[in-house]
Amino acid sequence: MSTQVQFPNLGISVNVNPVAFRLGNFEVYWYGILIGIGFMLAVLYGFSSCKKMNINKDHLFDTIIGGLIGGVVGARLYYVAFYPGTKYIDNPMEIFAIHEGGLGIYGGIIGGLLCGALIAKWRKMHVFAVLDVASIGFLIGQCIGRWGNFINQEAFGRATELPWGMYSPITAQEVAGFVHPCFLYESLLCALGFVVLHVFTRYLRQYDGQTFLLYIAWYGVSRFFIEGVRTDSLLLPGVDLRVSQVVAAASVCAAVVLLVLGFVFRNKLTLSGCGSRKAMERNGVEIEVSKAAPEIDETAESTLFSGMSTEEVEQQMAVRTRKLKKADDAEDVAPEEEAAEETAESAEEGEENGTEN
Repeated sequence: MSTQVQFPNLGISVNVNPVAFRLGNFEVYWYGILIGIGFMLAVLYGFSSCKKMNINKDHLFDTIIGGLIGGVVGARLYYVAFYPGTKYIDNPMEIFAIHEGGLGIYGGIIGGLLCGALIAKWRKMHVFAVLDVASIGFLIGQCIGRWGNFINQEAFGRATELPWGMYSPITAQEVAGFVHPCFLYESLLCALGFVVLHVFTRYLRQYDGQTFLLYIAWYGVSRFFIEGVRTDSLLLPGVDLRVSQVVAAASVCAAVVLLVLGFVFRNKLTLSGCGSRKAMERNGVEIEVSKAAPEIDETAESTLFSGMSTEEVEQQMAVRTRKLKKADDAEDVAPEEEAAEETAESAEEGEENGTEN
């Protein structure tokens, strides 16, 4: 059933229908399609980052599958744990009725990251490097997935007189007048966060996990303010506090503390792919290479030192420098030996000539 959604002050009016199409009695919803598109784009982004982050694509795929399962389970358990009333206590089988709705985004993030990290550890990957890539992927998925809330006309905010206020028959059942389009706020903030963290990761990241912490801080601040205007937030039992705001505030505080500690001890932290010249310079590794050393392709360096800590890279570079220095010394000695040999030969020829005369 379609619903007319209006942004009166902007002169926008559209009809939305949660059902995208039907196959017999089977209905395919836009919400699921948008979630799927966001997921696929996040996966493609992750694969495109594998070379830069020195991550094995096959192993990354394993973490993605595990993270997806963990995300769904975590999102459902989060929602059930904070659901008001005794619905799930009285009928525990309702917990499995996910198709009826009821997923908490924070539970999804926690469950997805936890399961993905465990599989990454099992696969002997750079866990925090994987979390860096996953966090940017989350921003892609959330940016697109929130438009499913728009089509379903859910997750909106309280009344507002702002120019972009939204109205529909569904929102009018709960809030009189125009409402905050919270889906739009989060979608735009996630899109902006993706751009910022992508650029940061490519050019400024100093250690594995730094992008992940910035994601936690960025999303936490965004979510804190968005939850402040929503009307359907879950509340902590016994107190008038929104669960998502409490979690967001705690996440931001933890992330900021860890970012400060990371800045202080950044030279002791490991950056995946630190074998590349630029990465080693960012990580505080001084590179001393002989003038006679040929230019080394950065991609080859990255592959050669993949998976090594900063200390191991320094040791390897020291060995390489010593070898190159020996080669330089050998080249410097060679001309002197040739000159000595020529002098000796000239002396012998002179003696022979003197004898003949």
